[in-house]
Amino acid sequence: MNFYHLIVNLKPIYLPILLLTAQISLIKPASAQNSVQATPVDNSSPRICPANLPSEIQKITTRPLLAKARWGIAVETLSGGKTLYSQERDKYFIPASNVKLLTSAAALTRLGSDFRIRTSIYATDSPKQSLLLVGRGDPSFSNPQLRELVRQLQAKNYTQIEELKVSDRYFQGTTTHPTWEWEDVQYYYGTIVNSLILNQNAVGLTIYPQKVGNPLNYVWSDPLAVWGRPVANESLTSEANSAANLQLIGIPGKSLLKIQGQLPVGSQPESQSLAVIDPAKYFTDSFQVALLSVGIKVKAVKFLSTTEAPNPETEVAFVESPPLTDLLMEVNQNSNNLYSEVLLRTLGAIKQPKQDYDVSVVGLSTIKDTLKQIGVDPQSYIIVDGSGLSRHNLVSPDSLIQTLKAMDKSPYASVYRQSLPASGMNGTLKNRFGNAVNLIQAKTGTMTGVVALSGYITPTDYEPLVFSIIVNQSDQKAIATRQSIDEVVILLTRLRRC
Repeated sequence: MNFYHLIVNLKPIYLPILLLTAQISLIKPASAQNSVQATPVDNSSPRICPANLPSEIQKITTRPLLAKARWGIAVETLSGGKTLYSQERDKYFIPASNVKLLTSAAALTRLGSDFRIRTSIYATDSPKQSLLLVGRGDPSFSNPQLRELVRQLQAKNYTQIEELKVSDRYFQGTTTHPTWEWEDVQYYYGTIVNSLILNQNAVGLTIYPQKVGNPLNYVWSDPLAVWGRPVANESLTSEANSAANLQLIGIPGKSLLKIQGQLPVGSQPESQSLAVIDPAKYFTDSFQVALLSVGIKVKAVKFLSTTEAPNPETEVAFVESPPLTDLLMEVNQNSNNLYSEVLLRTLGAIKQPKQDYDVSVVGLSTIKDTLKQIGVDPQSYIIVDGSGLSRHNLVSPDSLIQTLKAMDKSPYASVYRQSLPASGMNGTLKNRFGNAVNLIQAKTGTMTGVVALSGYITPTDYEPLVFSIIVNQSDQKAIATRQSIDEVVILLTRLRRC
C-alpha cells in the first residue's frame, strides 16, 4: 500500500485527530528528572546571621541519611562576591539539568533574545510544481504550525506538488548523544534531535487493562508517528488485587517495542510519552495528510542526503518559532531537553561548518568560547551535551556561580532570570518553597543519584545571593535529597544583616 492510499484509508478515522489535536501531553516515567514534588519547607524560623550559616548548613549536610553523598556548595552575595559558604566548589560534579544554565546563557548571549527559528518551503524548477521543505530545528513546531504552512500554499493556489523535496540536514551529525542511556532515548526526554521536529518528536502511548487473562490493550496518540513500528504485546490483565508491573522495553538497533508485565483488571490506564523513531518521516507524512485535507496531492517525496542551499527569493511559505525569550522559558522552567539540544545545535549550525560536520561539536565549542568571553573559567566545567542528560557532563559549582553572576550583568539579565523557575510560582519549582514565594529563581536538576539546584535568592532581610548546590552519589530517593537541599536554601532566605 503506497502512502497516498494509506492516508486516504486513514482519513475517515484519524484525520480529525491528526489535524486538530494540539501538542500531546508529555508524561514522564517515574525515573525522569524533576517529576517528583518535594515537601514544602517551613521558613518561619528566626533569621540567622551570616556567621552562623556554615554551622547551620553542616547540620543538614552531615546527617546520616546522606552520609554517603557528596556535596558541592557555593553561596555568594550577588553584587559584592562575598563568599558566605563553600564546600568543594571547585570540584567536578555530574550536574544533570543544571547544564541548561550554561547552554541558555551562551545561546542568549550569542543569538539575542529575539532570535527565531524558521521552517521554510521553497519553489523549485526541477521538476516544475515541486517544493523544497527545509527544517531548521524549531522545537515548538506542532500541528497548528503545520496547518499554517498548508494554508499559505493553498493561498498560492497549489493543487498538486509533483515532487516534495525534504531537507532534514540543517543539523548535521549525531541526532542522539552516544553517552545517553538506552532507557532514556526510548522516552520523549531523550528523543532524536533533528531539523524537522513535529510535536516535540514524541508520541503518547496509553495502555488499558482488559478481561482477566487477556493481553493489555494499547492506543497511540498519533498513528502516523508510529506507522510501521512493530509492537510485541507480551502483557497480561491480572486479578483485581494484584500489583501493577508494567514495562516498556526497546531493542537496541531495532524499532521493536515490547510491552511486558501486567495491570490489574479495572485499574486506571497507564500513559507514557515515547520518542518518535523516525521524526523526519513523521513530519513529512503528517504534512502530506494536512495537504491532502485541503485537496493538495503530493505525487512523489524525495529525502535529500545533502544540504541544499535554497534561493531565499523562492520561499513560498514559512513559519517562525516564538522568540528565544520564550524558548528559554521552556528550556529552564520545564527543563525541556529537546529545546536545549536544539539550541546547542543551532549555535553550531549558525557558524556554517563544513559539510557533514557534527554541529553539536561546533555548538559545544561555541558555548565554551561564549562563556569564556563573559567571564566563565573554561577549566571549571566539561560538557558533552546541551541538556545534561549525559552522565559524562562534569560541572563545578564555581562554573555555575560564574555563569549566574555574568548573566546578571548582561544586557539580557532580566530575560535570563525570568526563564528560571520561581519558587512557589512556576516550572519545576511551582510546588517547592511554598512559604518563600518568588524569593528563589533557580534551575533544578535530577537523575538517579544526582540532585542539583542553582540560581538566585532575594532574602527579605539581606542582600541578593547567588548559589549552587549539587549532590552526587546519593543512595537515597531524589525526594529525600531534594528535601535536604531545600532546607539549605531556606536557610539562605532567612539571612539577616548582623
